[in-house]
Amino acid sequence: MNENRCAFTGHRPKKLPWRYNETDPRCAALKKRLTQEIVRLAELGYTDFFSGMAEGADTWAALAVLDLKKENTALRLHCVLPCEGQASRWSPSARKLYYYILEQADEIVYVSREYSADCMLKRNHYLVDNSDCLLAVYNGEERGGTAMTVRYARKLDKKTIIIDPTDI
Repeated sequence: MNENRCAFTGHRPKKLPWRYNETDPRCAALKKRLTQEIVRLAELGYTDFFSGMAEGADTWAALAVLDLKKENTALRLHCVLPCEGQASRWSPSARKLYYYILEQADEIVYVSREYSADCMLKRNHYLVDNSDCLLAVYNGEERGGTAMTVRYARKLDKKTIIIDPTDI
């Protein structure tokens, strides 16, 4: 039922070694690695990719899918949002990128219209529940949304691919 579907999860910039500095060579290497993994998954028959659209890894993976769609029109990007106004407190440049991606998405799903204490968790469960593969930018820490999403995917025996941003 969820075959050929891959979800993304990953750390926000503040948890990455280079933080918000996208000119750092490690950030460029991570983006390249994400693209390589998505290409590999597409070659294996994955066509539908799900992004929770948080800053950092989620957004970079979504951008990679949009770029790859130019060559492979079978690819589809699904943006799964925890609530309306997800990006309301982001920087103007981050919001601009967020809305640019949403405009090109094949589908936008709101897990909740209003913010709630558990809307991020519900979004993360939706991502895993609606895919059979999870591609995670994950540093191995025990706490946080990315850690919980990886554990949930493993509990459900989903294929899990980890890119460690500290090992790029």
